[in-house]
Amino acid sequence: MSELERVADELARTASEGTDARPPARVGRTVVTSARRAGAGAVASGQWLADGVIELAGRVPPRDLATLTAHHDGLTGDALADALVRSASRASGAVGAAAGALVGAEELSPPAWLAIPGEIIVETLVIAAIEMKLVAELHEVFGRPVIGPPSARAVALARAWAERRGVTVMKLAEPAGLAAIVGQTTRREVARVVRRRLLRRMGRNLTALAPLLAGAVAGAEVNRRATLSLGEAVIRDLRA
Repeated sequence: MSELERVADELARTASEGTDARPPARVGRTVVTSARRAGAGAVASGQWLADGVIELAGRVPPRDLATLTAHHDGLTGDALADALVRSASRASGAVGAAAGALVGAEELSPPAWLAIPGEIIVETLVIAAIEMKLVAELHEVFGRPVIGPPSARAVALARAWAERRGVTVMKLAEPAGLAAIVGQTTRREVARVVRRRLLRRMGRNLTALAPLLAGAVAGAEVNRRATLSLGEAVIRDLRA
């Protein structure tokens, strides 16, 4: 298993198990090790981050509709979708608070050539995992599960996450299904879109660098609002 696959597995596990103050630090060690091995060029260009997110998209396991309903007291339809968005936004807020509190932690110290603080990279990747799981589960709620081989699901979900929308509904209904979507776009093109989204997200996450607990509070609120906004945008798209 490659370092990138190891990072994706760790992030997927964090998204599935929930978050507290420990997972960002645990994931952080894996992420920083992978960044060191990838090298300055791959990290500075954003290619390493984008490849990691696309790899992650195919590994985050969404719950099916029956499981989601059981986990949310029998809710269905719009009520269930809203509950998922609220839950994911709370999880993102928790990651923001934890990352703010971990600023300067030795285990997240990045390589000397990496200008972006390690905890910001970790925070961004953990939140991407939470949000892509949310996107996949919202498709389950609206009866449009994203199924297919992991590589195809990864490209489709990563693009949907980056563009804040659902996987193209009409394409899922065609005989070729997900293969038709992936066939019309290259991984390189999706990586470009994902890189742009990641850079915007990391810019917002720099609020976690504020002094002491103020950083934790700011990081929590920024992340909560961003995930809430993403979820609402995907719901609007799937309803339409």
